[in-house]
Amino acid sequence: MATMRETSNGHGKKKLWVPLENNPDVMSSLAYQLGVSSKLGFHDIYSLDDADLLSYIPRPAYALLFICPAEVFARSRDAEDAAMSTYHGSGPSEPVIWFKQTIGHACGLIALLHGLCNGGAVKYIQPGSELARIRKEAVPLAPAARADLLNDSDALEHAHKTAAQKGDTIAPIAEDYVDGHHFICFVKGEDGHLWELNGGMKGPVDRGVLGKDDDALSEKALDLGPRTILEKARGAQNAAAEVGFSIVALVEEFE
Repeated sequence: MATMRETSNGHGKKKLWVPLENNPDVMSSLAYQLGVSSKLGFHDIYSLDDADLLSYIPRPAYALLFICPAEVFARSRDAEDAAMSTYHGSGPSEPVIWFKQTIGHACGLIALLHGLCNGGAVKYIQPGSELARIRKEAVPLAPAARADLLNDSDALEHAHKTAAQKGDTIAPIAEDYVDGHHFICFVKGEDGHLWELNGGMKGPVDRGVLGKDDDALSEKALDLGPRTILEKARGAQNAAAEVGFSIVALVEEFE
C-alpha cells in the first residue's frame, strides 16, 4: 500500500510517499517506531470551545497537529507566506528546529517531526533512537541539508510506510493522490513562544509569547494559532468539527 515513486526536482530525485491520516493511531504508531516513549500521548481534539470535551484531554499539551482544506489555508496564509523571507537558520541557537518539506505527500510526517523535535515533547525522545539521531544531526544543518537528511533515512521511510496503513480509510496510491489539505504544527517552544511550523512555507512563524502556564491548547495559544485559520472556514459555526479539519494533540499521558 505504501507505494512510492521518484521524480526529478532539479536536485536529483524526489520521493513521493503515501499521505498520513491525522489520527492518534497513525501518529502514535509513527512516533513510537521512531523511538518516542509511550508516555507521550496522542489525542483527538473534537472541539476548541467545549470545555467539557477539552477537560478529558491530558495536560500539558505540547503541540497540535492541525489539518485543514487547502483553500482555507490559502485564504489564511498565502499572503503572509509570499511576504516572508526564505529561512536559512541552523544551529543550537535556533528557537525551533524547522524542516523544509521536499518529500511529496509527507506533510503529515513533517508536522509530526515538528511536534516531536521542539518544545516539551523532546524529553520523550529515547536516547539512541532513530529520531534522536535525526534530531541531533539536523541541528547544525541548513534547511536544504535537513531535508536531505529526512529524504535519506531508510528507517524513517519504513516507519512512515507502516504507519500509513493504520488509518481508518484505505491508504491511497501515492501516484494517484491529489493533495487537498495542509498539515500544520503549532508548538510551544522552549522560548515560551507559540510557533507555527509548516514545511511548505518559507520558514517557521512566531505567533507570539505564551504565559508560563499556557500550553499549546490554552486559550491564548488557540487564539494565536488554530483559530486564525478556522475563522476562514466559510459559515463554520464550529469549524473544528467540519469536514476536512482535524486536530491531534501531543500530551503528557496519564499514568
